[in-house]
Amino acid sequence: MWNGKRVSVILMTYAERDSIRTVIDGFYATGYVDEVLVINNNAQEGTAEEVAQTPARQVFESRQGYGWASRRGLTEATGDLLVLAEPDGTFLPADIVKLLAYSDDCDAVLGSRTTRELIWNGANMGSFLKWGNWAVAKLVEGLFNTSHLSDVGCTYRLLRRDLARRLEPKFTVGGSHFGPELMLLVITSGARFVEVPVNYLPRVGVSSVTGDLRKAIVLGVQMIAFILRFRLRTLGQAAQPPRQSLMPTPAVEGERR
Repeated sequence: MWNGKRVSVILMTYAERDSIRTVIDGFYATGYVDEVLVINNNAQEGTAEEVAQTPARQVFESRQGYGWASRRGLTEATGDLLVLAEPDGTFLPADIVKLLAYSDDCDAVLGSRTTRELIWNGANMGSFLKWGNWAVAKLVEGLFNTSHLSDVGCTYRLLRRDLARRLEPKFTVGGSHFGPELMLLVITSGARFVEVPVNYLPRVGVSSVTGDLRKAIVLGVQMIAFILRFRLRTLGQAAQPPRQSLMPTPAVEGERR
């Protein structure tokens, strides 16, 4: 619970059997998380058994892909504040406090893994991935004339439930480039958002995408192409002004009765 709002953490799993239980326990140990929802996306054998030993709720999604799993999680989660994360040990559960703190003022909080001091030794964030994510994020920042962005591919994100419900009908991506689509929809929706740096740790096991340089390059090109097409589709559309936060505004001294 955070300031009277229920917090749901959504974990999409495919190849994280050896780390998922520790990650789930870590999020509950923060004391802020009311629900951990695991989207089992045809995960490796033994994953379901690991999740069953925790208080997490497990949902099975047959459509393969990061996007399908993320979209299912955003639909199924019951909290007021919805946090997307990875169950591979790359994110610190304690960093959820950074996202929650800004949720008092913003509808969405985006994590960034590109701050040098927060990239741990051994983390899968070499020069290509770091500067590639930074460059594509800057492309988005420039094309949409929006707030500071430095990482287009970070999963660790928070959305208020009402924003997630507004965006759901607009989701189109089921694959690994769902992250940029979510970012672009947040930007063009007029939602209030901010980016915050988070710790990035070594992964437990090998990623099915970024663990292979060729796949990472293909994904990067796919992201850029999607962003350019999205921008072309939205050219000429009136930009929506930032919506006011839905949180109650504290009374100004002198106005209290």
